[in-house]
Amino acid sequence: MPSASTAAPGRMPVVVWVLAAAAFLMGTTEFVIAGLLPDMAADLDVSTSRTGLMITVFAIGMIIGGPAMALATLRLPQRMTVILSLAVFAAGHVVEAASSSFTVILVARFVTALATGAFYAVGFVLATAAAGPDKSTRAVGMIMGGLTLSNVIGVPIGSFAGQLIGWRGPFWALAVLAALAATVIGRFLPATGQNAQVSMRAEISALRNTRLWLALIAAVMIMGGVLAAYTYITPLLTDRAGIPANAVPLVLVAYGLGAVAGTTIGGRMGDRRPMTTTITGAAATALALALLIPLSTSAAPTIVLVALMAMTGFTLNPIVTSLAVRFAGDAPTLTAALTTSAYETGVAAGSALAGVALSSSLGLTGPALVGAVFAALTLLPLIALALRGTRTDARVVAQQVPTNRADEIVPQDAPAQL
Repeated sequence: MPSASTAAPGRMPVVVWVLAAAAFLMGTTEFVIAGLLPDMAADLDVSTSRTGLMITVFAIGMIIGGPAMALATLRLPQRMTVILSLAVFAAGHVVEAASSSFTVILVARFVTALATGAFYAVGFVLATAAAGPDKSTRAVGMIMGGLTLSNVIGVPIGSFAGQLIGWRGPFWALAVLAALAATVIGRFLPATGQNAQVSMRAEISALRNTRLWLALIAAVMIMGGVLAAYTYITPLLTDRAGIPANAVPLVLVAYGLGAVAGTTIGGRMGDRRPMTTTITGAAATALALALLIPLSTSAAPTIVLVALMAMTGFTLNPIVTSLAVRFAGDAPTLTAALTTSAYETGVAAGSALAGVALSSSLGLTGPALVGAVFAALTLLPLIALALRGTRTDARVVAQQVPTNRADEIVPQDAPAQL
C-alpha cells in the first residue's frame, strides 16, 4: 500500500493533503455563518445581531479552548486526537443542523470550536513530522492554505447552498465531510504514541522560550493588521471606491486568491529564508494598507491593494507557525494551539479597534490606518527574532507505537533547517 507518511521528492504525504482538507472544513464553518445570518435569525426567532454571537462564541472557543484542549489531550496518541476532534466536529454540526434551540446551537458551536483547536494543535505537529524537516513549513502552509481557501470557495458555496436548501443544509454537509475525513485519516495515518519525554510540564516549560513569544506576537499583529481592514472592507469599497454592491463579492474573491497565493509563497520560501520573507511581507503589508488610505477613492487601485494586502500578510502565517512549533522543541502541541489562539486574538483585536476607528472622525479610512499600524508593529518582533537567530536543534515529536504496517512515519531527529 502506498505510504501516507512518505512521498516522492517534492511531493507531500497523503495525510498532509487530508489534514489540509479538514482545515478547509473548519475554516468554512467559522465564517459561513455570516452568509446565513438572516435565514438563521428568522428560523430561530432571534435578532440578526444576536445570531452573530455564533461567530463570537466560536472565536472565544478557539482562543481559550485551543490551548486547554491541547493539554487535555496530551496523553492521547496524536492520531486518536485528530480522529476524535473530527468526530466531535461532525457531531457538533449534527446538533446544530437538527436543533431549533438557539442556546443549544451556541453550546454546540463552542464545543465545535474546542474540537477545532485540538485538531490544529496536533494537526500541525503531525503534518511537519510526516513532511520532514526540509518541507515542514510547506506542510504547515498547505494546512493553512486549506483554511484560507475556505474563504474563497467554502464560505461562498455554503452561503449559496443555504439560500437554495435552507441554512441547515451546509451544516449537514460539513458533518458528513468531517466524518469522512476522520475515516480517511484513520485509514492512512499509522498509529502514533506520545514520546515518553513529552509531558504537561515539558509543554509548559517550552513557553519560557523568548523566541517563541516573539513569533506569537508577530502572529497576533499581522493577523490584526489584515483583518482590521478586511472586516470593514465592504463600506470602503462601496462608499469610497465607488464599486457597485453586487461586485463586492468579486473583490472578496480577489482577496481570497491573494491570501491563498501568500500562504503558498510563505510555505515554499519559509524553509529557506524565513526572516527575509516575513520581514519583507510585513513591510509590504503595512505599505499596502497605508496606500489604501489615499488611493481608495478609485476602484482599480483599491482592488489591487486589497489583493496585495492579503498576499503579503498571509505570507507570514505558515512561517510564523512553523517557527513557533520548532522553538517549542520536544513539546510542540501546546505551542501549536497557542499559535492558533494568537491568530484568533489578532482577528478579535484588529476588528474591534477598526470598528472604533470607523466610528471616529477617521471614517471609512480608519480601519486601513489601524491595519497599517498593526502591520508596521509586526516588524518589531520579527526584527528581534532575526537578531536572536532562528536556528534550533529542536525536533518535531510524533513518534510511533510498534506496528507491522509498512507505512510508518519516520521520527524526525534531524536538526530543523531554518
